[in-house]
Amino acid sequence: MKNKIYILIFFFGIIFIPQINYAQIDFNKTPDDDLGDVEDKTQEFFYEALKQKGIENYDRAVTALLKCIDLDKKESVFYFELGKNYHLLKNFGAAEDALKKAIKYQPDNEWYLDELYSIYAEQNDSDKAIKTVKQLVKYHPDYKEDLAMLYFKSKKYNDALEILDELDKEQGITPSRDLMRNQIYTATGRKKDQIENLETRVEDNPDEESNYLALIYRYSENNDKVKAFETAKKLLEIKPNSQLVHLALYKFYLEENNPELAIASMKVVLQSPQINPDAKMMVLTDFVKFVGENPEYEQDLVDATSFTLDDTNEKSQIELAQYYLTKGDKPKALEYFNEALKIDSDNFSVLKNVLLLNIDLEHYDEAVVKSEDALLKYPSQPLLYLVNGVALNKLEKPKKAIDALETGLDYVIDDTKMEADFYKQLSLAYMQLNNTNKAKAFSDKANKLESPN
Repeated sequence: MKNKIYILIFFFGIIFIPQINYAQIDFNKTPDDDLGDVEDKTQEFFYEALKQKGIENYDRAVTALLKCIDLDKKESVFYFELGKNYHLLKNFGAAEDALKKAIKYQPDNEWYLDELYSIYAEQNDSDKAIKTVKQLVKYHPDYKEDLAMLYFKSKKYNDALEILDELDKEQGITPSRDLMRNQIYTATGRKKDQIENLETRVEDNPDEESNYLALIYRYSENNDKVKAFETAKKLLEIKPNSQLVHLALYKFYLEENNPELAIASMKVVLQSPQINPDAKMMVLTDFVKFVGENPEYEQDLVDATSFTLDDTNEKSQIELAQYYLTKGDKPKALEYFNEALKIDSDNFSVLKNVLLLNIDLEHYDEAVVKSEDALLKYPSQPLLYLVNGVALNKLEKPKKAIDALETGLDYVIDDTKMEADFYKQLSLAYMQLNNTNKAKAFSDKANKLESPN
């Protein structure tokens, strides 16, 4: 709905809204007949109404306005103000009646009609709102979009589309109207009409990239991959510098078993400043999957990500880390997990991978530091104590290892494998201290947990 134009009136100030004919009552005029007393009274009550409305005493404003109407039953502005106060009191029926009377005396007053429209809209009374907006369209074409929305809500889809077509021709295409149009097509299942509309747009505006992209999307949605691919190639021909088209092209090239062109398109996407990180992440996931199945193209993946990867996108770093982990390249995987951890230090899953990889790669000092830092944040996570104990054992610091392991053991709940790992590490720590009795006791506990019942 259009923003309302509110009438600003200062207490004991000047009434300054010529559009709604406040000038019909000249409150500054010196009385020259017997009507002077009436006019003074009207002025007094009207100012009182404005004052009470200004301090949100709407009931009192209504009372004052009703007194104004008793003195002058044909002054439209009294009914207008009365309607607004009733509206503020949520007395919609009385507000509607008052505004209808205002419109009766000034049927072409836009502001009166707009206030009445707002009441119908607030009550979701689409039929009455439509009737009122049709009158308002005469004053402002902007109301046409309101009318289209009202038709849409009333499921008068053909009427809504007719208005949208008119607006598109008069004002050009807008995202808000396209959203409404697509909702109508979805609600009615008129996919053919939707595609025909987009095809017409492409024909009428062959240089407009967004029309092609929308058409490609709709063809793909309808599983018409041939036409989608043809449209994408046509857009690339017309707009060879288009970056967005490659979001579609790389998939078509993959399906055509044309890896070189697919990789070229994926690189364009990953380098493009126009494409949002989520879309890039989707392409990167496909790129990683493709290289996993076709390892001969790994260098292309490395080249594409080494200087184009968004270092603020945690998901992309994790995706690459998982790829290298699958390949068995643990140092490279650790590198990307560490980058992901820099972006989001609260991601426990990433932290876990970093700690375990540090152990696997024998980065024991690093594992001790990172696990101790993590314990400040997650003091009840047994895995952190276990990693810390393992690293300390490897660094031949058995006493510290025992302290960490015995503390962490208290947090192990219903996890026999982890409990057994704790006992094994405690056994190793006591062996380093030449305490064979305790070492054997913990080793036996571990074996008991691991042995089948």
